[in-house]
Amino acid sequence: MSGAVSHHAGEAAEATVARHYGARGMPVVRQRWRGRGGEVDLIARDGAGLVFIEVKRSRSHAVAATRLGRRQMDRLCAAAAEYIATEPRGQLTDVRFDLALVDGVGRIDIIENAFGEN
Repeated sequence: MSGAVSHHAGEAAEATVARHYGARGMPVVRQRWRGRGGEVDLIARDGAGLVFIEVKRSRSHAVAATRLGRRQMDRLCAAAAEYIATEPRGQLTDVRFDLALVDGVGRIDIIENAFGEN
């Protein structure tokens, strides 16, 4: 897939996931938020808490799931810490990190709390 096609496919996947969260009562408040620590694809509000969402798109959910590595998780955590510092409760804000997998036909599989404690 060319770079431009891949970029647009990623944006379409993020938009689909954003609609999915909105329909579940968790509106997306930021898309592609970039801090010094890295970028977060989507940030949704879940009551007073936040959900940081990494979107991975591939031909299958299994392949998409392999595309999140430790270094990227560390960057997501750093970016999230920077973002929640702007929240009224700061570091006391309830947060979780979800992995949203989107396959080649647009089906979504959400792994809630994908790399946090259960």
